[in-house]
Amino acid sequence: MDEKDIRLTLELMKNGRAKKIELAKIFGVTETAIRKRIEKLEQAGVILGYKAIIDFKKLGLFSSLTGIDVEPEKLWNVVEKIKGLKNVVSLFLTSGDHVIMAEVVCESMQEMMSFHEQIAKIEGVKRVCPAVIVEVVK
Repeated sequence: MDEKDIRLTLELMKNGRAKKIELAKIFGVTETAIRKRIEKLEQAGVILGYKAIIDFKKLGLFSSLTGIDVEPEKLWNVVEKIKGLKNVVSLFLTSGDHVIMAEVVCESMQEMMSFHEQIAKIEGVKRVCPAVIVEVVK
């Protein structure tokens, strides 16, 4: 991966729907060159997919960023269980305050509370720390 790949991924993060011809103009290369770079980044697992950034509140839904503390020896078992839950839209392993961070979406605050209680009951989970998203800024 070189500097152009990094710049290309940053452009795609800003606009995942950018047309390859537009990207080619930005980088001063052909559309074919951009297509090949993107394919290479996808095959290497650098680009995992494309998704819209949603303001769930405007859809009448509730969302949270939820920190999850786990017993170290049970980490991967917990990850596998959480990964399969329908309310989890993104899941990250982190080095911050919590080992796992999950983006959670629910239809009601009651459902969100129940969902976090469900996570807390998973074997190996020590603590669940939800932070309800009140506004999407960017």
